[in-house]
Amino acid sequence: MCLKPEPIGPVPERTARVAKAAFPKGSAALRMRDELGGLFDDQAFAGLFPAKGQPALAPWRLALVTVLQFTEGLSDRQAAEAVRARIDWKYSVRPES
Repeated sequence: MCLKPEPIGPVPERTARVAKAAFPKGSAALRMRDELGGLFDDQAFAGLFPAKGQPALAPWRLALVTVLQFTEGLSDRQAAEAVRARIDWKYSVRPES
C-alpha cells in the first residue's frame, strides 16, 4: 500500500444535516470531527508507507476510527459496523458519503 495524501475536506451538507438531526445534542463522534478533525494529517504518516503500490485508505480516517473505537470500547468488527451503520461515525470519517 502506498500513501496518496487526501485532505480531510468538508462534511457533505446532507450528511451533516442528517447527523445533526439524529444527534441534536451532539455525540462524541460529531464533536471529534468538528473539533479535532484536522488533528490527523496524512503527511504525518507518510514515512509509514512505501512509494509504490495500491493506494491505502487515508491515514486520518483510520486514526479517527481507532480513537472512536477506543472511546466506545468496541472490537474491530463492531468498529467496522459502526462506520457502515452509524451516521455520527459516517459524519466523522466518511466525508465523501
